Amino acid sequence: MITVSSNAKDYISRLMVDQGTPEAFVRVGVKSGGCSGLEYKLDFDTVEKEGDQVFEDKGVKVVVDMKSLLYLYGTELDYSGGLNGKGLTFNNPNASRTCSCGESFSV
Repeated sequence: MITVSSNAKDYISRLMVDQGTPEAFVRVGVKSGGCSGLEYKLDFDTVEKEGDQVFEDKGVKVVVDMKSLLYLYGTELDYSGGLNGKGLTFNNPNASRTCSCGESFSV
């Protein structure tokens, strides 16, 4: 399961309205790359693909492909704003190491 914090929910909802895509969902995934070996992917999408796993938390629909789910299961999407904020972040219990920017990890 992938969960969404209240701060992330508010931020995602605002982004969807601002971009004119309130019917979209959040697609999260993992790809090779980054300084730690694996890199997070995050996008808005409107088309589910075969094999996608669908989660809904706090009214936010999150879709992830099966391969990425192996690395992301139990992850919480969070949002940190303010002067030192990073935007959307991944609180991933499966990551054994992350880079300083939080955009890549290894298991």
